[in-house]
Amino acid sequence: MPDLASEPETDLLKRSRQGDSSAFGELVRRHQETIYMHAYQIIRNEDDAMDLAQDTFVRGWKSLASFDGKFSLTSWLRRIATNAAIDLCRFRQRRPQSEISDSVLKPEAGSRTTPSGGESPGDALERSETRRRIEAAFEQLSPEHRVVISLKEIDGLSYEEIAQTTGVALGTVMSRLHHARRKLQTLLKDLHEQI
Repeated sequence: MPDLASEPETDLLKRSRQGDSSAFGELVRRHQETIYMHAYQIIRNEDDAMDLAQDTFVRGWKSLASFDGKFSLTSWLRRIATNAAIDLCRFRQRRPQSEISDSVLKPEAGSRTTPSGGESPGDALERSETRRRIEAAFEQLSPEHRVVISLKEIDGLSYEEIAQTTGVALGTVMSRLHHARRKLQTLLKDLHEQI
């Protein structure tokens, strides 16, 4: 049996369509980090992003017959993850959570260590506050706007690739990006003026 890690993706897809779960497992291994990060950029919660990534691959396995190869496997999986993430965000908006978010309770990485001396406490506090403000502004965007900003600015996709991933028209992608950027500029105007 050949080493799955060295098999081309097209061969793995063919074998997966024939029911080979180990071939699909290799596809999952290759794409899991990308799909997790994509989900996280939309829903902003590590645990939910893990669940959503796993759900994406389950849905992908179940609907593999519908994958026509018109777009890349990554785009197809991102589209599944995008739809699931938007559904989750809409569900949350209908049912606001009253509990404190885990991210509020988690200490930042390295916060229990001794400062390295490279950055003053004031600079670290300012950087932390800036990050918090950007995160808060990002969370005020609609799920659809978070998706396009994430795909463009974080994943570096082209407008056409974003349209393929989200399943919306190119003009809609451009419009959503424009509105998302304008909203972020408005929300972070004072921060931008300080720079």
